Amino acid sequence: MPAQAPSRAPDPQRRRTALRHRLAELRGADVPAQPLDARALAALAANPGCRRRALLDGAGVDKTALALSLGSPSGFGQSQFAFMRGNAFEARVKADGGAELLRLTHGRLGGGPEPVPGESALPDLSAAGPEGRAARTALALREATESGGWTLLDHPMLALDVAGTLAFLEPDAVVVHPDGSWTVVEIKSFPMIDGSADAAKVGAAARQAAVYALALERVAERLDPVPPVRHHVLLVCPKDFSNLPTASAIDVRRQLSVTRRQLARLTRVEDIAAELPEGVTFDVRRPAAELTAAVEAVPATYAPECLSACELAFHCRTRAREEGEVTSLGRAIRGELGGLTTVSAVLAAAGVGSEEAGDPADPAVAALRRAAGLRAEALAGGGALGGASC
Repeated sequence: MPAQAPSRAPDPQRRRTALRHRLAELRGADVPAQPLDARALAALAANPGCRRRALLDGAGVDKTALALSLGSPSGFGQSQFAFMRGNAFEARVKADGGAELLRLTHGRLGGGPEPVPGESALPDLSAAGPEGRAARTALALREATESGGWTLLDHPMLALDVAGTLAFLEPDAVVVHPDGSWTVVEIKSFPMIDGSADAAKVGAAARQAAVYALALERVAERLDPVPPVRHHVLLVCPKDFSNLPTASAIDVRRQLSVTRRQLARLTRVEDIAAELPEGVTFDVRRPAAELTAAVEAVPATYAPECLSACELAFHCRTRAREEGEVTSLGRAIRGELGGLTTVSAVLAAAGVGSEEAGDPADPAVAALRRAAGLRAEALAGGGALGGASC
């Protein structure tokens, strides 16, 4: 009897091709994919347990159109005026070959002699498709590092593997210093007044820049020697109430660590897709009932923070409230309640209603019953006081 041939692991290229075909089927065979950007990745990394968002983003589904088809449109996103203002300010910052931007970079981060206007490199990064642009960016970074001068890469293209699929990211700019180090540049249109800006907006910009820095590290790892990617990114904003640019160096080491850890924890998209029933599709041209069933086939992890980061947040919030999920009250409360995952279970554990449930030895149950007892005492005391005053 002939010996059985040893089984071989699937060819990685064939596996990736099969995954792309599967994701295209989920999105709709002739529907173009929505590219992942750093803003979406920062939000995805902040909620790694949400399999729904991981699959929809990995498949390139237009979540804005999907939310509209589901009957839960979201106002998430920037206004057209904000886009126009941001583009105009970015054009001003990068005028004259990026002379002002390089001056700000040297002033805040150093990295070599002061740049001389007109002598810095501004390589052409145009190429066919995102893969071609990413390859051209990698080549330009290597050449700039070897040149020993100042180089500004305007809207480079970076690739980052996210849950088994490539995301192509486009930072505002990357600067290569004469000492060979690389810096991510974030250009925002919100003002920096007296040297400081809105903390929430700076935090969002830092999380977004950390995604770019992580992708830039992947490019650097393929070079020998490995050039350093600076952990301080340059945040450029309008100064005070003018349109003149000013800048600040933002340390993103903490955001880098969180993003790296959270992206590593993401469930692989192909594993989520494999668990779906046959025929499921997120093609927004399908009837609303069919789309609702398809979306509900993928588990979600809703939290109030999703309202500022995900187009499907209104839909998921409605479902979470209908099912009484405690996650709708916030991650902090969910963490305190341990194994109590629904509002009805929490009320039963606290002894509210006709039936009492839960293990008294459970710290969460004990705390709830103690709180319910204190509330009952307070209400009884208030009632007695109110009766005496009458």
